[in-house]
Amino acid sequence: MAFDIEMIKKVYDNMTSRVDAAREIVGHPLTLTEKILYNHLWDGMPSKAFARGTDYVDFSPDRVACQDATAQMALLQFMHAGKAKVAVPTTVHCDHLIQAKVNAVTDLARAKTQSNEVFDFLSSVSDKYGIGFWKPGAGIIHQVVLENYAFPGGMMIGTDSHTVNAGGLGMVAIGVGGADAVDVMSGMAWELKFPKLIGVKLTGKLSGWTAPKDVILKVAGILTVKGGTGAIVEYFGEGATSMSCTGKGTICNMGAEIGATTSTFGYDDSMGRYLRSTKRADVADAADKVADYLTGDPEVYANPEKYFDQVIEINLSELQPHLNGPFTPDLATPISKMKETAIKNNWPLKIEVALIGSCTNSSYEDIARAASIAKQVTDKKLKIKSKFTITPGSEVVRYTIERDGFIDVFDKMGATVFANACGPCIGMWDREGAEKEERNTIVHSFNRNFSKRADGNPNTMAFVGSPELVTAMAIAGDLGFNPLTDTLINEDGEEVMLEAPTGDELPKNGFDAEDPGFQAPAADGSGIQVSVSETSERLQLLAPFAPWDGKNIIGAKLLIKAFGKCTTDHISMAGPWLRFRGHLDNISNNMLIGAINAFNQKTNTVKNQLTGDYDAVPAVARAYKAAGVPSIVVGDHNYGEGSSREHAAMEPRFLGVKAVLVKSFARIHETNLKKQGLLGLTFATEADYDKIQENDTINFTDLVDFAPGKPLTLEFVHEDGSKDIILANHTYNEGQIGWFVAGSALNLIAAGKA
Repeated sequence: MAFDIEMIKKVYDNMTSRVDAAREIVGHPLTLTEKILYNHLWDGMPSKAFARGTDYVDFSPDRVACQDATAQMALLQFMHAGKAKVAVPTTVHCDHLIQAKVNAVTDLARAKTQSNEVFDFLSSVSDKYGIGFWKPGAGIIHQVVLENYAFPGGMMIGTDSHTVNAGGLGMVAIGVGGADAVDVMSGMAWELKFPKLIGVKLTGKLSGWTAPKDVILKVAGILTVKGGTGAIVEYFGEGATSMSCTGKGTICNMGAEIGATTSTFGYDDSMGRYLRSTKRADVADAADKVADYLTGDPEVYANPEKYFDQVIEINLSELQPHLNGPFTPDLATPISKMKETAIKNNWPLKIEVALIGSCTNSSYEDIARAASIAKQVTDKKLKIKSKFTITPGSEVVRYTIERDGFIDVFDKMGATVFANACGPCIGMWDREGAEKEERNTIVHSFNRNFSKRADGNPNTMAFVGSPELVTAMAIAGDLGFNPLTDTLINEDGEEVMLEAPTGDELPKNGFDAEDPGFQAPAADGSGIQVSVSETSERLQLLAPFAPWDGKNIIGAKLLIKAFGKCTTDHISMAGPWLRFRGHLDNISNNMLIGAINAFNQKTNTVKNQLTGDYDAVPAVARAYKAAGVPSIVVGDHNYGEGSSREHAAMEPRFLGVKAVLVKSFARIHETNLKKQGLLGLTFATEADYDKIQENDTINFTDLVDFAPGKPLTLEFVHEDGSKDIILANHTYNEGQIGWFVAGSALNLIAAGKA
């Protein structure tokens, strides 16, 4: 039986009447996205139509999921909320704090020792507040959610940007910051601007070397890393229904890389098969009864241009395998063009390491198809040319693929199996030699490939592909290898070709595991004590941020003018810094150390206007804070792209930054800034970015009149005494201005005023 089956049945019980009412109010057939959103309104029954991209709407998500790196700060905040128990089903998953280095057994044992304090904290807080806890080694949050909690037509939020993975099971699943999660865990409404809708019509059928991963790699090339911002992507068509549920999950997972709020697919037979295979026949039976409500109306899919804000069509029968990269997940290259593209750009052709797995591509089908390629190393007398690693998505997947012989196949080709955790995908990879910062190429089936993302080396060029393609590339060891057309020379000197991948969608003998790794919370957690040592380097109880004093901010100093791409990895790096995710003071020592200073094109070197010296960004911020001087950050387009990590907002807030002024924001980061009581502003005129000088002092002239829809005026006073008056737009509504006034959204919750 599924977790929370009664909650799921209640969602379905409400769905028919609410969707029917919404269809009547909106006045036209509904997409799946609209059906789910209107069924999850905080006020219950729909009473008005919402304007896409304009109206802020209060929603009531069904559940919350947190991974261990973000759960620390989320739960530290929840402890301030004064609640006895979470208001909605919530889970915590220990997957980020396990470094990949040797192998699964060794790495997991080391992590349990090194991060024991954090795991114990998360376990005890979960036990106390009614939260399901998934132990270290149980698996990656998104795979575990897909296997246990995701359900068609549901709405969930999670403190990780790849929460969107659950769209593969027909959910609207959205990545958020911890403060948003605290709202929902506390029994409050969750606010989201009603999204625009992008429809992707999939025709034809995947075959041969082409995989679901290639669909999203193609879409990323079309929409770019910000093309989905403010929108939900809904996939439909014969191509959608012909692919597996886990393949749909892969596509939705990487929707985070186009900036989309989330992505989803309509309920179909593949989802029913997956639910039954993962021992949730009761969910499948319940979904079957309302199946028409768990997909878009037929009229929508027949004439998508009428009902979506943008429509993309992809013929899967013509789609080629792709490799995307380096340094950005939207640089899409068909495999047939990779050799000439790589030579033209002087990318190293030798592949040093190939890695498969992660939350994006670690399903049974993924591993089975990759194993069918790996088996050919022995069968065709080949030798693998690159190092090769596998990261299973969950203990259920790992146990099942070992039972079915796939681990043995990988062992024979010389592969290393890492722990069921995020590992190299998030920079938790102790890669030998990475510190030399040599220029090199790796290929992987992960989702992100920003500079330094996997191994900390800024010169590692990472290319993203399907697990089966990555496996083939590992055998060849050559970025220019095209398995559809090229041959390899085996140990007998013969030319051989790799056969196209094959693999079962689901295990014939079902999924299994001796210990999936789940810990249920105490029935009554009131007597459980959660303690945090005052001398801990890993955990720190939070103090509330100070409320706004009601005055204009004056005399602020420019902390940094960030140049070009500035993701959450640049603002708050992961990798070795993950160990401080529960300690705001310590983690703040990585604030913006990866951002490029526009004035000297260097990282982590900015001018301290109080001394005239150059120093690390956190050090200068701390100097301003100690002197009682406010500071602001200036940035470029799509600022805060990438992870949902709220540390990228909490650190500036903690170190005295009052405002972040940029050309444009990534959605989650903008919300995180608002939640923490910061001013997230955009240039009314983008060219004003160029007017900002290194020694500027900034005055807000009309912050005392802060109001929805009213731009703010900032005075930039230059070193020579001249001034530039810059107009800054914002998207704050009345409630969000209340967060700013109170000092943070959490302050309002703790005061019982939210």
